[in-house]
Parts: sequence; structure tokens; C-alpha cells
Amino acid sequence: MTRHTDLLAGQANAPAPAPTERADAARNRAKVLAAAAELFAARDPRTVTMDDIAKTAGVGRGTLYRRYPDTNSIAVALLDEHERALQERLIGGAPPLGPGAPPAARLAAFYAAMIELLDGHADLVLGAETGGARFATGAYGFWYAHVRALLREGGIREPDALVDPLLAPLAAEVYRQQRGRGLTSAQISDALGHLARSVFERGHG
Repeated sequence: MTRHTDLLAGQANAPAPAPTERADAARNRAKVLAAAAELFAARDPRTVTMDDIAKTAGVGRGTLYRRYPDTNSIAVALLDEHERALQERLIGGAPPLGPGAPPAARLAAFYAAMIELLDGHADLVLGAETGGARFATGAYGFWYAHVRALLREGGIREPDALVDPLLAPLAAEVYRQQRGRGLTSAQISDALGHLARSVFERGHG
């Protein structure tokens, strides 16, 4: 997850060839990711430890730590495929999510797509955000750059002060709290769409 800013700018560089992975290392990686996904889905991801993952995967602690420094990095690895698919749609997909629609419509579509991502993978997102790590992930940097670009395109004054507040409703903890209160995904998406439109209606000056 090191190329998100380049992707957003439409200037992605070809990644360097990945080193060949030994067969035993590949098997261990698959076991670790499968075990982590199972544990994150079964209970609050913030309570999952590296020892839990090593034990469930049937690998040694040294094997686990050689590849992943902490549980956040494992959750990020599990999320990467889903987040990259959304990033590609933001860069080159059909409007309103992709280019070609007004900024308000694109922000509303981004909110809807992110709620869809949380619907399927909130446990992984929460695992990746444990301990305030949300702001350090490459994905957050990508979302930040995307929303900031929309605000600038829409002529919003002081866009940098608005980006984090506009991304705050997409935190996994907020999403889970809202669902726990009985709100549906559609209700959350509709409310965020209204927020997106309001920002551009009132944010000029």
C-alpha cells in the first residue's frame, strides 16, 4: 500500500518486481491471513493479539513477526485488495464515483462506496485502525487526497480543515455504533450524501 498518492494523481509507476516467495513462506502467509480473518470476524478485532493469530494459524511467533510487526499490519494486508479495487474506481471508474461528475455528487458517491466497503469488511477496517492507526494507513492517505481534491475543485475555502472531519463518519467505530443503534446502511449513506451536498452548497465564500 505504497502507491496510493501516485494512483490518485493518475501517475502510477510500475511496481518493482516482487521477490520470489518460497513455497513454505507462502503457505505460512496464507495460514496467518486466514487465521486473522477468522479471529477478526469472531470477536472485537481490538482484542485480537499476535499470540492469538500465531496459535490459530499454527505458526511460531518468530514466523509471524518476521512478516507482520503487529495486528494492524495484518488487517491492512487483508483489506488491501478491497481498498485497491475502490481506489481504481475512484481514479478511472464511471461517474459519479469516478471522474466526470460534480464534486458534491462524487463525494456522496464516495460515501456510499465506503459504507458498502464497511458493510462487508468493518471487522478488518476496525482491526487496521486499532490504537489510532487509522491516520497512518496508506488507504487513509488516499481517501484524504481524494476528498481534498474534491473540495478544492468545488472552490471550498480552507479545504485542509475540512478533510478529516468529512472522513470521520467513515471510521469503523462510528459505523458499528450507528448499526448497533439500528440504523441501516442505506440510512447512513443517505445521511452522508446529504452532508456531502450541504458542504458544497454552503462552503463557498
